[in-house]
Amino acid sequence: MPAPTHPTSHRPAADGVEIRLPWWAVALPAVAFAALLLMILSPGQAQAATADPALGQLIERTFQLLFR
Repeated sequence: MPAPTHPTSHRPAADGVEIRLPWWAVALPAVAFAALLLMILSPGQAQAATADPALGQLIERTFQLLFR
């Protein structure tokens, strides 16, 4: 009985590696990139807020109470 010339391995070949991503792993970065690109390309349509937001008032009053 002849000796085997190549050792047998239970590891898969390197060229047989398959990586599968869920659909959202590709879609979410693409949507985020498109949204940022649109914001960069059309900054003239941005409008500043005219009213003082409630969150800003809350933070201001918290600072007033803490640092009296």
